[in-house]
Amino acid sequence: MQTSFSLAQLADPHVAESEKILRACVHCGFCTATCPTYVTLGNELDSPRGRIYLIKDMLEAGRAADEKTVKHIDRCLSCLSCMTTCPSGVNYMHLVDHARAHIEATYRRPFIDRTIRALLAKVLPYPARFRAALAFAKLGKPFAPLFERVDALRPLAAMLKLAPRTLPAQTDPARTGSHRPNGQRRGRVAILGGCAQPVLDPAINAATLRLLNRLGVEVVFTERETCCGALVHHMGRESEALRFARANVDVWTAEIEQGGLDAIIVTTSGCGTTIKDYGHMLRLDPAYAEKAARVSALAKDITEYLATLDLARLEPQGLSVAYHSACSMQHGQKITMAPKALLKAAGFVVRDPAEGHLCCGSAGTYNILQPEISAELKARKVRNIERTKADLIATGNIGCITQIASGTATPILHTVELLDWAYGGPKPEKLALLQARA
Repeated sequence: MQTSFSLAQLADPHVAESEKILRACVHCGFCTATCPTYVTLGNELDSPRGRIYLIKDMLEAGRAADEKTVKHIDRCLSCLSCMTTCPSGVNYMHLVDHARAHIEATYRRPFIDRTIRALLAKVLPYPARFRAALAFAKLGKPFAPLFERVDALRPLAAMLKLAPRTLPAQTDPARTGSHRPNGQRRGRVAILGGCAQPVLDPAINAATLRLLNRLGVEVVFTERETCCGALVHHMGRESEALRFARANVDVWTAEIEQGGLDAIIVTTSGCGTTIKDYGHMLRLDPAYAEKAARVSALAKDITEYLATLDLARLEPQGLSVAYHSACSMQHGQKITMAPKALLKAAGFVVRDPAEGHLCCGSAGTYNILQPEISAELKARKVRNIERTKADLIATGNIGCITQIASGTATPILHTVELLDWAYGGPKPEKLALLQARA
């Protein structure tokens, strides 16, 4: 793609980076066929190619974002399916991240939209606040149908409908300290505790800890760890995202220097995609560039790490599992085979749903901020999963778990929960639902 940025504009390293990305695009349109919003809406401006044109026009003109551009950029899920499809290697992720930061800096959203986004940014990344908000949501649930009638308030309705009626007990492992393995140590890792996940499903990190300890891996939960920054990063709130990133880089760097780490384990693939990008996010910060690159290199999805441990092959479990590959896993981190290979080795029959490349519609806060499109994508995803006739659903992202669970009666678990059970851990509570239906 031909560009016409001035030398003064290219002096800005963010603009220079985006200009390189824009020039790599050859307008081929392959991305349109795999873009969830284009497939759903049929509008060229709701495809990666269309959004690229909008971003190019906005950045080249050096102008503030307008309503039209914001509308179509907001509709992007950041699922990154386009990057898997693109034959030219266009780094759409970094381009749309820059566009969102530019929008946040130059566009004044309507009051209600601005307020809802600020609320999400101040609540979701903080576990205690999030837990308290979910408790209050029980009182607000009856008002969801009323909010749904007003366009500007539909995100509030979606928020209330997504809130679980009950929260699991806080049974997750201690947020700090080292957990030594059973027997001889064969590795040492840190685990990202997370923000939303330990509130919604603490069993995930508990299963991860048990499994790794049984496999001889020492597990560290680091002190002063924060949210990974993904939620605010994808809302364009870049200063907040970088603050979270720097805090985590400091914490993990200290742990690397004190005790050494083989990996930084992430059990939420959306967080993993962001942490693996810390090196890029902080590349212009001389105090953090090198440390951030080191942290990004150590970040591993739990299935990515388990694949290096050569787990034993087990007898058949007699259960079929529909594996939902989260977008952040398959498109963001390019991890496609390891989770399925691990499940098969653990004795499960793995089934691939049709259209596995399409997003379920969760995408961080997308199912709140874009509830109509999200609902269509969820329904499409659930149909494809249920057609597999599988006993269970497995995935590696808490957002996908929450989204898909709201549309199906089939139990959905994190991949690591099934692996923990297969290799000697307790039976997950969600499997009681399966027994009750049998």
